[in-house]
Amino acid sequence: MADTVLYEVSDGLATITLNRPEAMNALNVATKVALRDAAQEAAADTAVRAILLTAAGERAFCVGQDLKEHIGLLVADREAGGGQTMSTVREHYNPIARALMEAPKPVVAAVNGVAAGAGFGFALAADYRVVADTASFNTSFAGVALTADSGISWTLPRVIGPGRATDLLLFPRNISAQEALELGIANRVVSAGALRAEAEAVARGLAEGPTVAYAALKESVAYGLTHSFSETLEKEDELQGRAGASEDHAIAVQAFVNKEKPKYLGR
Repeated sequence: MADTVLYEVSDGLATITLNRPEAMNALNVATKVALRDAAQEAAADTAVRAILLTAAGERAFCVGQDLKEHIGLLVADREAGGGQTMSTVREHYNPIARALMEAPKPVVAAVNGVAAGAGFGFALAADYRVVADTASFNTSFAGVALTADSGISWTLPRVIGPGRATDLLLFPRNISAQEALELGIANRVVSAGALRAEAEAVARGLAEGPTVAYAALKESVAYGLTHSFSETLEKEDELQGRAGASEDHAIAVQAFVNKEKPKYLGR
């Protein structure tokens, strides 16, 4: 894995760190490949019970596509008469967003600075966002004559509503941490100095929780967004059967009876 993305697993928590602070964690090809591989590995690893997505430095979480590299690829594409540059959406952005969204475990994003374009999209693909009070969000796409990617056309309207989402996509602007909290983009805003500790505490708490139930909750919410009430009731029945058969459910019930704190196994 490229050193532009760091990957570490400790006590059931996988920490994925974008590591190009000198470039505001912009996504060049090497970084996109490494982030895709790390996200997919964390999602598939049964020893991982929660994922923390964060970034190095203080200025940026991720400003999206590395435009300096991108312009060179566009020129080479035109000279070769091909159209390979934008295949990055299919090859990189889609798999990254899908791995985060569909991971059968909670994903926490620690947003330390600017989250723009695909960086914004990947933050929204997380289940919970802890945001530094100095951070900001920007859709950015229309500003470089592009449409939405990284799943943001699906996630943003569901977080803030289609009207507001269309406004932010058509007229990109910086959204402060406080406004992000008011809109529901941020789940929690903390001081920049406390961000890493706060986000890690949230993620580690989730890593110690009932993983099967968390996975079912994620699946249930995603399903309910695109299905009828009746279909969602059927899905809840299916998923509750899965959660109820887990070891963690038995542990939780016994702990409740014994008036103890449950120690979940994640299965």
